[in-house]
Amino acid sequence: MNEFFKKASSKISKLSPEQLTSLIEALYSENNSFHSILESLSTGLIITDNDWHIIQKNKAADRLLQLKHRSSDSLESSIVWDCIETEEIASFLRNASNNKNTNISDEFSIPTESGVRFVTVSVLPLVQKNVQDKTKVCTLITGSIITVDDITSKRQQEIILHRMESLASLTNLAASVAHEIKNPLGAISIHIQLLQKAVKKARAGDGLLPQPKFMENYLDVVNEEISNLNKIVLDFLFAVRPVHSNMELTDADKIVEKTADFFIPQFKENGVELETRLCHKEQRLLIDEKLFREVLINILQNALHAINSSKKSDGRVLILSECDEEKYILKLRDNGCGMDENTASHVFEPYYTTKADGTGLGLTMAYKVIKEFRGDISVDSEAGKGTEFTITIPVPQKDTKLLGEK
Repeated sequence: MNEFFKKASSKISKLSPEQLTSLIEALYSENNSFHSILESLSTGLIITDNDWHIIQKNKAADRLLQLKHRSSDSLESSIVWDCIETEEIASFLRNASNNKNTNISDEFSIPTESGVRFVTVSVLPLVQKNVQDKTKVCTLITGSIITVDDITSKRQQEIILHRMESLASLTNLAASVAHEIKNPLGAISIHIQLLQKAVKKARAGDGLLPQPKFMENYLDVVNEEISNLNKIVLDFLFAVRPVHSNMELTDADKIVEKTADFFIPQFKENGVELETRLCHKEQRLLIDEKLFREVLINILQNALHAINSSKKSDGRVLILSECDEEKYILKLRDNGCGMDENTASHVFEPYYTTKADGTGLGLTMAYKVIKEFRGDISVDSEAGKGTEFTITIPVPQKDTKLLGEK
């Protein structure tokens, strides 16, 4: 069809009115077919000129990015990032323009009324061939092609699969513990109740039993211990219960910075210096912002307690981060009282605590949260010198590579 239009355009001055009408109808039909294909794509598509003004877009792009007017100009003539509500995506496209990037891609999370949508936004060059003569063909970049793919289902399936893998061992362990402890507890409780009834009945008869409160004191203690054991079982089941997270693509360094700023006044009151050295690479991680902040709060509170316990006058906490294409690493280091090797090896276990008023579940929950992020958390400590927690979280990997990527 393209060859037909080339030949027709070269002889357009010689065409009759009927032939011109036929040519225009053919052009109109092909344009309609092209438009129908464009609108039928599930991938969002935006075509821009070299100045990043929108030339054409499809319904999928409208739906996925929720394109809106921000000026009196029509949407088709607006600069593309001015029509995008999600600031991270708008910034991504502005940077692509400023840096003249033609083959880039990144993932973003967009909050919606029903949850979070995950999308991959890619920028490709719009290439056109310019035939100058029969022997020379010039290739020109006349704009950009922006594609938007909805990967929400894929990311959610990955999260669910990871949770199922984590729950498999935890569920079996919890069921085993519950069975081993609750069954004997039930039997003990029943027999104690029978014993109490027998004692009460016998004392009302011949009166040969010990004085009141003699046996009952022991029975009360046993009942109390049964209640304690039952609480342990319930707490354990709580500790292995799955974490309810709302995963989004988030800049982890921004969360760390905000959390550190929140703690600085409290640390100053205790004469402790809190310093951050963050890489600020703006690499987004698939995490829950609220849960990640709770992990940081727990570790920073432990660090402050350790420094106060050591009674050092030069208390200091240092937070460092680094990031590459595969992982994000965060280190939280203090010069507090530290821990010996045995204590450090148990810090993530439920109910293990060195604090008089501690529950022993804080670091257990921190461990669960980081594992929910498909990451890892470890501790390195030395008694009298300090402690360092290291959190490693994977950077979401893209399955597709753009042209020109190796």
